[in-house]
Amino acid sequence: MRLAARLIPAVAALILAACTTTTPPPKPAEDHTVQVPANAGIYKVGQPYQVDNVWYYPREQPDYDETGIASWYGPTFYGHHTANGEMYDGNQLTAAHKTLPMPVNVRVTNLDNGKSLVVRVNDRGPYARGRIIDLSKRAAELLDVVQTGTARVRVTYLGRSDMNGGPPPPITPPAIANALPPVPAGKVDTAALAIVPGATVAPPAKVASLPAPAPIPAAMFADAQPTGQVTRVPIPASTHLYVQLGAFSKLENAKALLGKVGGDIRISTLQRAGQTLYRVRTGPLGSVQDADAALARITGAGANDAHIVVDQ
Repeated sequence: MRLAARLIPAVAALILAACTTTTPPPKPAEDHTVQVPANAGIYKVGQPYQVDNVWYYPREQPDYDETGIASWYGPTFYGHHTANGEMYDGNQLTAAHKTLPMPVNVRVTNLDNGKSLVVRVNDRGPYARGRIIDLSKRAAELLDVVQTGTARVRVTYLGRSDMNGGPPPPITPPAIANALPPVPAGKVDTAALAIVPGATVAPPAKVASLPAPAPIPAAMFADAQPTGQVTRVPIPASTHLYVQLGAFSKLENAKALLGKVGGDIRISTLQRAGQTLYRVRTGPLGSVQDADAALARITGAGANDAHIVVDQ
């Protein structure tokens, strides 16, 4: 009876607790709307780094416009922080790039079907040789890359992305970024220099204040935010793959690289902005598999900077 007397209150307490426990609300339906992540991380360029004996040098690249092979990354990375501190979500329109600042917006155009989409670069990668950009699953779906796994693409820089739901940070000229004080400088005076005996040039006059640095035009960084809208753009009727070892403004530099590597590699010319570029490359190659094999041979010969490009 004593045991029963002790058990009855305990059982009653458990029943009461069960009756008063609230059932957790059901999870909301999955939201595929495009938005800036709540934990939008920080804006960063990043330091040089090395992966598989290859050095990468992140930097500001407002004129970035390259072709190559895109891949995509999926559930394995869900819930992990990206290189700039955001949380990776494959349902957002994001991407990884080896050297672009983060976060920035780029336009990715599938050169196989003409579909074009704006995505937010917020991570580093891909590190598979011969890949230029890694797309989130959602971006890959919209560009028809999921089924094939890879696609020939063009990647074009648009501008800095929004941060924490607000506008991107102000632009500071990269050349003087590290020299600027943390707060606006006040009036700066310089003392007049004394006359040097025998000099034929007079010393500079006293300067009241140093001139402000010239701002970078906002138009240079005009961008479109990721909206999920896929547009169709004109593309070449056919494209080919090449493995390019380098591009030089001087022919002798291209010849020096050609002599160093040898093999089935040629020099081709390209006119860009009134300048002749000498490209050291091999191809054309018919498939991604062929390009991967050629890239492996060339990097094995010591040309670690070689990469796959798409051209007509």
